Amino acid sequence: MEVLYSSTRNGERKVTASQAILKGLSDDGGLFVPDHIPTLECSMRDLMEKSYQETAYEVMKLFLTDFTQDELMTCIERAYDSKFDTEAVAPLVEAEGTYYLELFHGATIAFKDMALSILPHLMTTAARKNHVENEIVILTATSGDTGKAALAGFAGVEGTRIIVFYPKDGVSPIQEKQMLTQKGNNTFVVGIRGNFDDAQTGVKALFNDKELGERMANAGMQFSSANSINIGRLVPQVVYYVYAYAKLLKEGRIRDGEKINVAVPTGNFGNILAAFYAKNMGVPIGRLICASNENKVLYDFFVTGRYDRNREFMLTSSPSMDILISSNLERLIYRIAGNDAKINADLMKSLSEAGSYDITEQMKEQLADFYGNYADEKETAKRIKEMYENTGYILDTHTAVASAVYRKYVKETKDTSVTVIASTASPFKFTRSVMNAIDTKYNAMSDFELVDELSKIGNVAVPNAIEEIRTAPILHDTVCDKTEMKAVVERFLGIAAQS
Repeated sequence: MEVLYSSTRNGERKVTASQAILKGLSDDGGLFVPDHIPTLECSMRDLMEKSYQETAYEVMKLFLTDFTQDELMTCIERAYDSKFDTEAVAPLVEAEGTYYLELFHGATIAFKDMALSILPHLMTTAARKNHVENEIVILTATSGDTGKAALAGFAGVEGTRIIVFYPKDGVSPIQEKQMLTQKGNNTFVVGIRGNFDDAQTGVKALFNDKELGERMANAGMQFSSANSINIGRLVPQVVYYVYAYAKLLKEGRIRDGEKINVAVPTGNFGNILAAFYAKNMGVPIGRLICASNENKVLYDFFVTGRYDRNREFMLTSSPSMDILISSNLERLIYRIAGNDAKINADLMKSLSEAGSYDITEQMKEQLADFYGNYADEKETAKRIKEMYENTGYILDTHTAVASAVYRKYVKETKDTSVTVIASTASPFKFTRSVMNAIDTKYNAMSDFELVDELSKIGNVAVPNAIEEIRTAPILHDTVCDKTEMKAVVERFLGIAAQS
């Protein structure tokens, strides 16, 4: 059955999956959502014998219905290949009776690789399908991981350019060096004096700038997005929750049909929304545990029904979650509003103008599957230390937030169902925070000394993604104020307005 996509702010105009992927963001500022969430056609018993690539096809063919089998299989095969350092692609590791779904085995050692390895192939295929001759300019804001993963995915891809904005002082040293050393004539990295929300707001404003869009069109270009607002990012993320359940079943960890819980460290809400979509496709998932750091806007929302970004922005050791405007939550709001674009648009207008909105009690009742909580900096560091001392397994700061919140969930609810925790980044991306949590004696070491020490104490090889940036030259050095983002883009594209 064909799945069409419409905007969360205007439900009337329908587009195909390939059109939604190409556009990234709807013209009205809304996000594309499927007109229905399809049901899995394979049983879990069938899926448990399939590889990651085969599982990806079974899931993605149901959402991307205007892609042919050959087109989709080619995209999948090109994405999930030797770039991943394990045949499993997303292995499950048991620690303290909980299963950590390791989503960091791709080229940039973060979960963003799971979707950004395939997005460039989906996008270039979509461009061909829709007879698009314009150069596609990928415009992306990053809180640390999306940037490098998108850069790696699109570098050298013919017919595309990519511009990444990141908060200059809001990412880890390793994350920053990964981006600033990115090769490729079609890549451009810009640090902004501001936080991630400033970068994300600026990018959305550029998408909605009609005059800029006209000048780009005249120059043979068009914007698209690699952020998690792009449905081509969200759909591939659904795959690994389906895969995780099937693997637990294959290994005899659960019975067929037994419900599992999923805990996700959450910033922009895309990763946990993908788990929600998997649940609605028929994967037996019970509770969706939404873990926040000290920027606990989502925790407050799930407790009160009020989303309020009017608060201090905290810089934490889990920078990919340092977000106060969780863009993908809009897709969930649209759904619990009965797929009513008008209600959703009014709430988003309130968020834009007043910085907050309130959902109704009826909408709040539909969030019963979600549990929200948060871990502060001390709790996060303590969880890393405890896990290492108890098991030798080393968590990154984001996964540690989810692990700490999961412990709070069990204590509060006494629910001990089998649980999968999304492990979203390698500890090698956040070596200083991770090593200081284990022992403050490491504080005097340099970033790459810490890398080698982490490898030694964790008995794990240094990932190639880290090795290749040890001595790599800095290729990007542009920094601007948040008010200068448009001018910087115009200069890179060579379309500055005539004064």
